[in-house]
Amino acid sequence: MPSYSTRSLSRLESCDTKLQMIFFKLIENYDVSIVCGYRGPEDQNAAFDSKNSKVQWPNSKHNDAPSMAVDVIPYPSGWANVYQFYHMAGHIQAIADMYGIEIRWGGDWDSDDVLDDQTFMDLGHFELV
Repeated sequence: MPSYSTRSLSRLESCDTKLQMIFFKLIENYDVSIVCGYRGPEDQNAAFDSKNSKVQWPNSKHNDAPSMAVDVIPYPSGWANVYQFYHMAGHIQAIADMYGIEIRWGGDWDSDDVLDDQTFMDLGHFELV
């Protein structure tokens, strides 16, 4: 059975309890690593400067405490398998729906179920709406 590392747990604990609920359910059957929860000013502006974020501090949902956003990657495939992100996103969306929690995925920002109309792909990003 998959489980979170100490580092992933710490990052997830910086997130809103609704996100924690989704991702604690996910890890029961689907192995992921939590890359980022809360992001402070220095980390947020570094993400912006490296083009991994479209916004500077304090305009990201990662900048709220607790964080209203989380970044995850499938484990162990990581960034190498883009298709694994689509598969993972389906599981996450199903869990969110089961709990009645509205989320937005960085692979479908406008939530229209059309996945090739995005101008910024952030496949590991999930945020509360």
